[in-house]
Amino acid sequence: MADQMSMVEYLSLGDGDPHLVANVCDSCGTTFFDRRNACAACGARSFSQTRLSNNGAVRTFTIVHRAARGVPAPYVSAVIDLDGGGRVKSNIVNIEPAPEKVSLGMRVQLATYVTATDDDGTEAVAFGYEPESA
Repeated sequence: MADQMSMVEYLSLGDGDPHLVANVCDSCGTTFFDRRNACAACGARSFSQTRLSNNGAVRTFTIVHRAARGVPAPYVSAVIDLDGGGRVKSNIVNIEPAPEKVSLGMRVQLATYVTATDDDGTEAVAFGYEPESA
């Protein structure tokens, strides 16, 4: 397997199966993916890192038909409510980008994919969500 690096800090690739890691406010439980000096919800300054579930449900979605140059369109952009808490904006991958193929409440699971490989063979890995396997 080639060396891999995550495209975002909160996608963990080296600790078992790929998963997202979030900072959770120790006072109110609000979840953040980025580093915080203080909680935006309650102002507390203490956070704990937690592994988030790889599974969730589509809260809302849109099918994007016009994208920046080099970005293949159409694609599905969604907000996913993760099992056990947390919410993430991500693309839904490995699905036809058609309204009849995606639905509110649809069960999805984390999926990773290689976006690029550098001259040394190191792969850049991104994430999305795909329909849960049966």
